[in-house]
Amino acid sequence: MSADQRSRNNVFAGLVLDRCSERRIEVDWLRDAEGAAQARFLVVGEDGKALSQATARGLRFLDSSERRELLSESRPTLLGLDQDQIPYFLLTPDSEACASIGERCEGRYVDLRRAGMGMPAFEAGLFAYARGLAHWQSRSRWCGACGSALSLEWAGHRARCTNEACAIEHFPRTDPAIIVIVTWRDACLLGRQSSWPAGRYSTLAGFVEPGETLEDAVRREVFEEAGVRVVDSDYHSSQPWPFPSSLMLGFTARADEPDICVGDEIDEARWYEVDDFVRDVESGALGLPPPLSVSYRLIEHWLRQAGGLELGSLKSPSTWA
Repeated sequence: MSADQRSRNNVFAGLVLDRCSERRIEVDWLRDAEGAAQARFLVVGEDGKALSQATARGLRFLDSSERRELLSESRPTLLGLDQDQIPYFLLTPDSEACASIGERCEGRYVDLRRAGMGMPAFEAGLFAYARGLAHWQSRSRWCGACGSALSLEWAGHRARCTNEACAIEHFPRTDPAIIVIVTWRDACLLGRQSSWPAGRYSTLAGFVEPGETLEDAVRREVFEEAGVRVVDSDYHSSQPWPFPSSLMLGFTARADEPDICVGDEIDEARWYEVDDFVRDVESGALGLPPPLSVSYRLIEHWLRQAGGLELGSLKSPSTWA
């Protein structure tokens, strides 16, 4: 399986959308797209929750007539066109307007984690994309260089300083973070934070620092957290993680030696052989991250490679909500 296919299996990464970046400056095209009968508008509130159907099994989009009736003054952000050329937009009304819209549309507001576990891949990915943009817009009101007000342009994907002497352009930020499954022979390395309930473990992760390659970040983070030296690493897959603005870059890695010396960032780390792993998962002694996270996919990859087993087939009484 290619890395592209592995990434598509990750939650929030199943969005097939033409983002139309080259058309974000075309005022006439944007106006026509906003007014099109098939246009769909996703409402995301100040708390990052999106309007969904009452069952929360799918997003509740406003159509163009509902948008004109309920949020005619709200400036939409272009998200893109789906495979049927249906245009999607983001709307970010205040909390009072959100409550009114939810009541009028007989919908409810759901958070992104719930959407990721229960909605179709396209809708979960669209929500993740929209939430990340909405978060950036809400925190991009003042220029970091001169302190003047910023003005959104380019269909909501760029902010420009209104001070003509400055006029710096600001773009949505993405913070890269590595997440890695480290192996020693047939064992995998898992760690836990002190704030987690007893028995819950996950793969190691950390943010990439300036001037650092992804592979260097893998080596540094694994050594800082567990005192284990990594001799090589390979890219596995990626996952948008807008909590609030990260991109998780999954890796597999091989340790030089199994010695562990836990640092300050985690509470405990240990190696799991396949038999011990299966026994502890099925007994409930070991709690794993849910399929929402690429961490689950990395553990799944290791178990398949090392033990010829499917993680989803294990009988586990423990779930990580």
